[in-house]
Amino acid sequence: MAQIHPAAVVDPAAQLADDVTIGPFTQVGPHVQIGAGTQVGGHCTLTGHTRIGRNNRFIGFCSIGAPPQDKKYAGEPTRLEIGDHNTVREFVTIHTGTAQDEGVTRVGSHNWIMTYVHIAHDCRVGDHVILSSNAQLAGHVHVQDHAILGGFTGVHQFVKIGAHSMTGGQALLLQDVPPYVTAAGSPAKPAGINAEGLRRRGFSASAIRTVRQAYKLLYRSGLGLVEAQEQIQELAAANDESAAVLAPLQVFLQEATRGIIR
Repeated sequence: MAQIHPAAVVDPAAQLADDVTIGPFTQVGPHVQIGAGTQVGGHCTLTGHTRIGRNNRFIGFCSIGAPPQDKKYAGEPTRLEIGDHNTVREFVTIHTGTAQDEGVTRVGSHNWIMTYVHIAHDCRVGDHVILSSNAQLAGHVHVQDHAILGGFTGVHQFVKIGAHSMTGGQALLLQDVPPYVTAAGSPAKPAGINAEGLRRRGFSASAIRTVRQAYKLLYRSGLGLVEAQEQIQELAAANDESAAVLAPLQVFLQEATRGIIR
């Protein structure tokens, strides 16, 4: 059975896998589900309609599944879903969704979420994401796989952050950040590609060159966005590798809703 510290308060209706551990002074609400191998440290609050997967670690002093900080919220049974193998450090806050969106906040798997990070209502965080200390995601923000947000990064509501992108410390994101792009400043501006991150994840030298060429078309050629997209499409048609590596960028540019950083 689950190992629950005597000083913890766990509602009898909560669903805990047999090997879950709950630390002292932690509270677990009645609609919380926690998967096998998950460890919850002391002084955490897990509440709301929250489902947590397997082998996660909540170090301590977290608030997980609290109601959204949205004045339109009227007590609807919105949800929070967290995947597997995430590390969530001290004083992190993650809120449930709102009825104005899909009603669910989602955090994927294998994410590293550092101290004082805030993930607001209706956010979508993918897999293998790093959110450095004090990164703040407003409502409805989407963060794709392998993105890295530097410390104190602030993200405006509805902004999308592309896969394999990276932000510098104290970046202010008011518009979408395309895949592979490094952003820095307040407001954030493009500052090259995340080449080192791509190398670490096994991208070939030729694939990285293709990404760099696409970046130059997008940001250094003087082309308008539509013309740059057309040139990137031609670049993608060169070979199968180029098509594969540029496909996420092409889809992102087509679906960007707030405009991209320029």
